[in-house]
Amino acid sequence: MPDRITIIGLVASIGALLFVLELVRRRKLREDYSLLWLATAVVLLLLSASRPLLDRLAELLGVVTYPPAALFFVAIMFVLFILLHFSTVVSRLTRENKEVAQQVAILRWELAESRKQLTGAGEGENRDQDKRVGE
Repeated sequence: MPDRITIIGLVASIGALLFVLELVRRRKLREDYSLLWLATAVVLLLLSASRPLLDRLAELLGVVTYPPAALFFVAIMFVLFILLHFSTVVSRLTRENKEVAQQVAILRWELAESRKQLTGAGEGENRDQDKRVGE
């Protein structure tokens, strides 16, 4: 009979896997971002399902007293990796957003200048017509 932490790990891993798949299906999560979450859920599922594999990982990590603690370590490492990935994505999007805002500002300025020139040229034509009518 598996111990309580193994059952909790299995249920949580399967739940996370199904939840991520459902988010992708509903188009709430992009496929490229879901890969990190799916990998996390699969690795945790494998470690939860295979106690010898978890014990071996715990031994490699130096966790002697309570091997399921290695499961939490792996989960935390995956979450940190996902956070790092999202930080790079947010940084890139921030940079691109700034560039687009600068381009829009330049285009607005150019449009305003063009309108001024057209308005100025239009007023000059109106004055010429007024002079001809007055003569």
